[in-house]
Parts: sequence; structure tokens; C-alpha cells
Amino acid sequence: MVEHTVSATQAIVTLDVALPGIIWGWMITLNMWAKSVGTGVVLVGAFLLWRHKKEELPGIRWTMPLISFVFLNIFLLFTLTDLHQPYRMINIFLHPHWTSAITVGAWMASLFTLLISIMAVIGFFEAHPNVRKNCKLANLAREKSALYDKIFPVAVVLAVPVTLYTAIIMAESAARELWQTPAELMQMMWAALMAGAAGLVFVSDKWSEGARRDLALVLAISTFFSFMMYMGEYFFSFKSAEAEATLAYVHAGGEYNTEFWAGMLIGFVAPFFIAIGTMKSDNKTLLRFAALLALIGLFMAKDVWLKIPQMLPLS
Repeated sequence: MVEHTVSATQAIVTLDVALPGIIWGWMITLNMWAKSVGTGVVLVGAFLLWRHKKEELPGIRWTMPLISFVFLNIFLLFTLTDLHQPYRMINIFLHPHWTSAITVGAWMASLFTLLISIMAVIGFFEAHPNVRKNCKLANLAREKSALYDKIFPVAVVLAVPVTLYTAIIMAESAARELWQTPAELMQMMWAALMAGAAGLVFVSDKWSEGARRDLALVLAISTFFSFMMYMGEYFFSFKSAEAEATLAYVHAGGEYNTEFWAGMLIGFVAPFFIAIGTMKSDNKTLLRFAALLALIGLFMAKDVWLKIPQMLPLS
């Protein structure tokens, strides 16, 4: 709010006032959700390649970085769109301040996206049948496969801080007691594993039964522990008056109560039991259904958890 201006110096005197309503809305929810998918498919893909031969996972070296590339660019696009002056982002690279979580995260995310892009291109040439028929291209593909194998471990290591750094940014937000670093870190890691497993389910039809069983196992474990994280904070965030007041927006009923519990049931409870069932039956349709529910419910849960701390007046 402008109090007055000084004509001679063109100075503007402002007063600090509380910003009403929700500042971080659906765009930031989509940002975090897409980042979970983009990093999670790499983490879960690495686990599957460690557990199984790549012949049991046809196409994974191509589809995994492709899914990651698409969702990482959704994440970066909405990060850029949410900025009031997007061109300021250039200063993160031209004049970086390494004490800032945003700067460090932007550099890591950019490097991670570059590595994933290279992997996607190499994976495409490996998988394309015309490449295999052409001797020269086939030799080139084999050479680039070695580069893929060198890049992949670096991408896996980078996927961890890229998916976690947003938790640091949220925890740095003043007077947002519900966003505590340890809890947010674990929430985002389980979200990445959950979203990554769900994303890979949709390209797993030709994989071995054992590989799909491992996917279902990762989905079941991640949904279970994600649910436990939310329940722990929902019922036991009583040490902080602000956290209690924030959770009142869920406890007291209404829109956020409905969205929260719908997210818990759709995104965590139902996929957990379905995934456990598919580990025995290898039902591809049910597993895809569980993956779809997990992705929808994860978005709903993140949306509530992002918005309700902003509902509490800070003045």
C-alpha cells in the first residue's frame, strides 16, 4: 500500500501489509507434483535396472528419460510462469548467490534436465529399429550407450536434491510453522518414489512380471509411508500453536477437509491395497488404475498442504 510519494526524488514510501488470500496456488502445486514425477521415474528406474536385466525392461532406457524430460519441463515452465518478472531468473545464472536454496536448486534442476535430455536422445537411437538396421548408426548407438551409462549415475544422484530442495524453500517461509524441513523432506522423497512408480506403470506392459511386481511394491511402500507422514502431522502437530491453527482448516470441516481426506483415500489408501493385490495377480489394468489414483490423490494432498498454511492471518 503506497502511503505517499516524494516528487523531487521519485521515492515511494510503502507500508507493509498482510497479503490476503492464497499467494502460492494451483500453479505451485502443479510445479511440485510434476517435479515429483520427473525425478521419481529416474530414482525408481535406477532401482529397477539394479534389480533386473535391461532385457526384462524393454524400452526403459528411452521411456524413463522421456517421461522425466516432459514433467521436468512442466515443472520449469510453471516455475517461470509464477515469477512476476521471469527475466529475473537469468540473474540466477549470471549473478548466482550460492547461499540461496533457490539458486542452488535452479542450477541443479537445469543440470539434471540437461543430463536427462542427453539420455533421452541416446535412448531413442538405441530403441529405434532403423538405427539397429544401419551398421554405422548401430555402432554409433553402441558408443553413445557408454556415455548413457556414465551419465545415468550422476542423474540419479542429482534427482535426490532436485526433488528435495523445494522443502528447504518452503521451510524458509516466515511464519509457516506447518512446513518443517525434516517432515517436508520425507514427504517429498516419498512423493517422488510414489509418482515415479506410478509414472513407470504406464509404460510397463512389455516388462517382465517380476519387474511389475517390484513396481507395485515400490508403489505400495511409498503410498503407505506417505499416508503415515500426513497422518502423523495431522494428528500430532500440537507443539506449535500456529500449526494447530493451520490444521484447523482441515479439522473443522469444509472444502479443505473434503479435499484432504479425498486425497488420502484416492491417492494413498486405495492404491496401497490395489498394489498389494496386483503383486499376486499381476493384473496390469488394476495396477494402471492404482497408478492413476496415486497421481490424482498426490496432487490433491499437495494442494491442501500448500494452501492451508497461507490461510492463517499473520498479523
